[in-house]
Amino acid sequence: MNSIKSKMKNNNSAIKSILLLCFVAFGFVSCDNDDDNPEPVNEEETITTMNVTLMGAGGTITLQSQDLDGDGPNAPEITVSGSLAPNATYNGSIELLNETETPAEDITEEVEEEDEEHQFFFTTSGAITGVEYEDLDGDGNPVGINFSLTTGDAGNGTLQITLRHEPKKPNDGTLADAGGETDIAQTFTLTVE
Repeated sequence: MNSIKSKMKNNNSAIKSILLLCFVAFGFVSCDNDDDNPEPVNEEETITTMNVTLMGAGGTITLQSQDLDGDGPNAPEITVSGSLAPNATYNGSIELLNETETPAEDITEEVEEEDEEHQFFFTTSGAITGVEYEDLDGDGNPVGINFSLTTGDAGNGTLQITLRHEPKKPNDGTLADAGGETDIAQTFTLTVE
């Protein structure tokens, strides 16, 4: 009988030791500090308005896309202040706003601060013959907040402007090669006369 009690006592001690080791091991596995420093969430910005200013050929032309209801049912309102001159070069700049806030938030500042994670892409047709980048990010890759636009002979043309978030850089200047996510895209119909 004593030998049975002794074996049970030894088994109980062994079981207690095993349980203690399990609890200690579980404690090391479950108690890490990942929650103390969570990754900051970079929420996608809301862009309601794109203002494009073209200066050259003796005047200033403004292009605007304004979509105050965001993803709502209404299409953006597009305005173009005038015609472009033929065979001319314009210095262009882009301003992005979030007008759901008062005062409006200038999203362009965020794009400038995170220029290595953003790039504007330009697609032209017809009498709009080309666009060249006039600004670079910290790694020497194009951004496109500032650009130059050239016109050809009189006629109609289009200028599509697309802002991509986290595109591949460097890229070949096309949306297909760049990847990333589109923050805003708008096509403007322009007259050259």
